[in-house]
Amino acid sequence: MVLVRTSNANDALSGLSLAKYVQSSPALMRMLKPVANAYANATGHRQMGLRYDDLLVEESPRVQKALSRLPEREAYDRAFRLRQASQLSVLHRELPKDQWLPAKEPCQALYTDVCFPCSLQQDKRYLTPYVAEVAEEESERAAWDTVAVKKGH
Repeated sequence: MVLVRTSNANDALSGLSLAKYVQSSPALMRMLKPVANAYANATGHRQMGLRYDDLLVEESPRVQKALSRLPEREAYDRAFRLRQASQLSVLHRELPKDQWLPAKEPCQALYTDVCFPCSLQQDKRYLTPYVAEVAEEESERAAWDTVAVKKGH
């Protein structure tokens, strides 16, 4: 078993991760999938209409940059979900059960890359790819910033 430490302690996605190890083992995946679903349902974000990526810490510089790269429609939808969840929290209510977000499931569209109705109704990662892209750019920038210029004699 290998524990993998992600890049930076200040990163919104940092921490120890066994995800690659678990995903590589089908038996372990079958065993842990119900536990993961129970945990996701216990957090309550789906009952409030929030997606998982709505819970990322916005104060992180990486997440701020990733948020600025979101398409306009996705940014609007995110703001709506956050306002709706705030209102529900103030009222001490949840959405009706038929409006809860289901877990991400395979799309039923056979011949399209993007199934627009499914993408709006499921708890899919919409911000994480942008955060990963920003992290990759920062690491590339850091690698190039280590180049030292020496004066010639």
